[in-house]
This record gives sequence, structure tokens and C-alpha cells, in this order.
Amino acid sequence: MSALSRTKSKSKATRRRTLPRWVKPAAKAAAVAVVVGGAGIAGFIAWKNGALKAAATAAQQNIVAASAAFGLTVQDVLVEGRSETPRADILAALALARGTPLLTVDPEAARLRIEALPWVKNAVVERHLPDTIFVRLTERAPVALWQKDGQLAAIDADGRILTRDDLSRFRELPIVIGDEAPRAAHAILGVLAAEPDLYRNIEALTFVGSRRWDVRLTGGIQVQLPEFDPGRAWARLAEMDRREQILARDISVVDMRLPDRLVVRLAHPPADAPTKPGRKGKNA
Repeated sequence: MSALSRTKSKSKATRRRTLPRWVKPAAKAAAVAVVVGGAGIAGFIAWKNGALKAAATAAQQNIVAASAAFGLTVQDVLVEGRSETPRADILAALALARGTPLLTVDPEAARLRIEALPWVKNAVVERHLPDTIFVRLTERAPVALWQKDGQLAAIDADGRILTRDDLSRFRELPIVIGDEAPRAAHAILGVLAAEPDLYRNIEALTFVGSRRWDVRLTGGIQVQLPEFDPGRAWARLAEMDRREQILARDISVVDMRLPDRLVVRLAHPPADAPTKPGRKGKNA
């Protein structure tokens, strides 16, 4: 092939690979059209969404007004499961007036407000057609009386203060003492309840050092439980009392803090009881 032929062939091939002049302007125009079109579509969607939202709001208002016209308004509040929670507190938490359109009541928001009341553990709030708000409560149960700074308060299993008023109706509950006693009371009471005969004689429990418990029984006997496995020590004491009636004796303290022994302190030691070495008198 001659040089001229090769040159023509190369030139022809090069021309085939070159883009036509109209491609770049057309591409730019297409890009502009896409951007403009996209903006137009976005604007249309935004307008449409706003219009739909406004239409939906208006429709909702019309439905509420129509429902109220047909008698779907709050005329009564029915409450189940209420024992300690005052009815006035429930009505205040609902924040409803007679004649309020039933469809405007938000059951979930009302439930949260009711569950913030001291005695309420769980609540269910429902709209019952045509004119009733239904409330079902699960109330908290007091497990002990917490003594702090000379005052008593009823507490539940979570350590939550339920009330400080009219506590005489809870006089059968044990008293727990100590800053951290409320959070730990439910656990130790469950352990001690495993021995019903002893449990019935509990008057008070003191959370010593936020680590272990001293239990005061009727008659003034103090049982010092260990920090670890107090249930085992309590069961051992119950068994000894069944066999030997140890708690019927003239004792003031039963020390069970050591796992392999039980130390008893007499309430009225004999007058001739030997003194401990190095203890000759009060002024020694």
C-alpha cells in the first residue's frame, strides 16, 4: 500500500472517531432540560404535598366536626382497677372536658400522663364509641415502709415512694431502714419469706453499709445476716428454732455473719458472768 493510501485511510479512520459538532450543544441542552425539568417536578411535588396536607387537615377537621355533630363527644370516663389512685387525679391527667370531640382524644398521650401518677404501674386508655373514655389501671403494691429521718413512706417492689399519708393501713408491712434500703428491700423480703414462721415475726430490717441486713424480730431480737447468701443463714436459723426454740430464749442478738458458726448474745447475762480479757470496768 502506498504512503498516500495509508494517509487517506488514517484520515478517514480519524474522522470516523470524531464526534459531530452538534453533539456537545445537544448534550448541554439536555442537561439543562433535565435540571429545569427536575426542579419543575420537585416544585410540583412540593406544591402537591402541601396541597394534600392542607386538604387532609381540612378533611380531618370536617370529620371531627361531623362526628361531634353526631354525638361522638366525651360524656363519661370509665375506670377499672382503681384502688389507691384518686379519681380526681385520673381526670386531671386525662385533661378532658365534657363535650370534647371523642376523635381528638390521644389515648397514648393520656396513658403516659396517667402512668406518671404515684400508684399507677400500667395503664390502658381507649376511646369507646359513642361517648366514653375507658381507663384500665394496674396499680403498684406496697411491700414495706421505708423509714428515713424519722418519717415513714410506703414503697413498692421497685423502691418507688407511693405515699406518706394514712400509713396505719399498712402497719403489717415490715419497716426498712437505710438510704439504699428501698432499692434492695424487695429482694431480701423475697428471701426471708421462704421461712413463713420467721417472716411473720419481722418488725424491721436495717441495710447495714448498703451491703447486708440486720433483722429485728418481735420481742427485740436482732438477727445479723451475712452479706453473701443470707437465705442460707436464715434457713439455718429457722431450722434451729424449730428444733431448739432458740428464739424463745432470753437473747438479744443472733450473729450469723460467719458461715460455720452462730453467735448468741444474752439479753440479761448472769451477774457472775466473766468479763472479757482487758475489760475490767467502764473506766478501764
